[in-house]
Amino acid sequence: MTLMNSTLLINLKLQGIILFLAAIMFSCNQPANSTEEIVSEKQPYVFSTPEWSKNANIYEVNIRQYTKEGTFRAFESHLPRLQNMGVKILWLMPIYPIGEKNRKGSLGSYYAVKDYKAVNPEFGTLEDFKSLVKKAHEMGFKVILDWVANHTAWDNQWIYNHPEWYSKDSLGNMVSPFDWSDVADLNYDEKSLWDAQIDALKFWVTEADVDGYRCDVAGMVPLEFWEKARYELDQIKPVFMLAEAEEVAHHEKSFDMSYAWELHHIFNKIAKGEKNANDLEAYFYKNDTAYPLHAYRMAFITNHDENSWNGTVTERMGEGGEAFTVLTYTLPGMPLIYSGQEVGLNKRLEFFEKDQIDWDDSSPLILFYSKLNQLKNNQKALWNGEYGSPMIRIKTTNDEDVFAFIRGEGIDQIFTIVNLSDDIIETTFSGGDHFGSYQEYFSGEEITWDGKTTVSLQPWEYRVYLSK
Repeated sequence: MTLMNSTLLINLKLQGIILFLAAIMFSCNQPANSTEEIVSEKQPYVFSTPEWSKNANIYEVNIRQYTKEGTFRAFESHLPRLQNMGVKILWLMPIYPIGEKNRKGSLGSYYAVKDYKAVNPEFGTLEDFKSLVKKAHEMGFKVILDWVANHTAWDNQWIYNHPEWYSKDSLGNMVSPFDWSDVADLNYDEKSLWDAQIDALKFWVTEADVDGYRCDVAGMVPLEFWEKARYELDQIKPVFMLAEAEEVAHHEKSFDMSYAWELHHIFNKIAKGEKNANDLEAYFYKNDTAYPLHAYRMAFITNHDENSWNGTVTERMGEGGEAFTVLTYTLPGMPLIYSGQEVGLNKRLEFFEKDQIDWDDSSPLILFYSKLNQLKNNQKALWNGEYGSPMIRIKTTNDEDVFAFIRGEGIDQIFTIVNLSDDIIETTFSGGDHFGSYQEYFSGEEITWDGKTTVSLQPWEYRVYLSK
């Protein structure tokens, strides 16, 4: 190699080094990775469920029907009662202005959103809502909002300003999802829609300090949208996200909790004699196999949809309402209370009209739910997701009718027995996992369980034993 060639090679190497260093400096001055890159398969975003939710229950608030006034200010007066009852998370049904075009009934559906960044004037003002959230936080509650990402009212401004954001039929006409004629379906093939939705989601976190969202018909919105939304919301503050769905994939990058719809339907069918206690065991085997440990499942005996469209607790579950409620608190999952459930709400609330809840402050159910919330809060075995203990069924001589199980071990063990039938049952228990001394949580009765212990259970009777 000649001297000239050697010099040329050195110069080329020096130029390469300079270009390499320049590229590094250029990349350092570039903005951070986009959301799409961060939540890509190469760099998956893994969210953390807020620790404050580990032993929480959730309470669904129907502002319209809660008080005579149907306002945020009027609902505030109930916060001390709910605090005394041990409620932790307040989920407010949609608070946004309701569309007038194609409205159902005189007041319309909460889920026909006219403006994602405003407050329904029937409920009060934005300042009223901020005041409610602030007071709730001061009293130890967390507040999540109901979010309707799948559709809007027919007079939402997006209809006029961004018609490309809506689904259309073969003739180019906007369409409703299913038979929901008061709303228009959104088209998530349009990525600019994603930005508008996420901007609106951020608004309530930054402006009102809400703690997360319950997401309506979450399974009808692309999973990738929820993943992007969760990432961007968590950059503001850690949020709690509940999906009205039960898709396993939702728990990977977007949602902390999903609906345990199948469990609810099993409850209803057991009450009607169409299923039995063995079906509960099969359900939890499937659930534990399919869902990750960190996944919360929301357990419930009623909610706004069930109450208005499918019947009251008494209509669907007869005398079994309390028994199934005990299961929502002692089986794995986060228990839900719907407005009025704690006083035995026994009417189907009108969905599109005013229909005030009749609050019976003397109802013994208030103490019942207070004790259950206290149990959930204090007993680590009953905590949510991976914070709690697995459920182990205890076999009986009447497995079709009696569901018995333990959670936890040692002094933290809880032994639950529920008669899921209309019959008086006398039963014995096999195995030794439940052996030991206990105190029944509701009655205070003390008992020592061994291989010879039998129990007689009245129809729909429940017992919850805490180890001593």
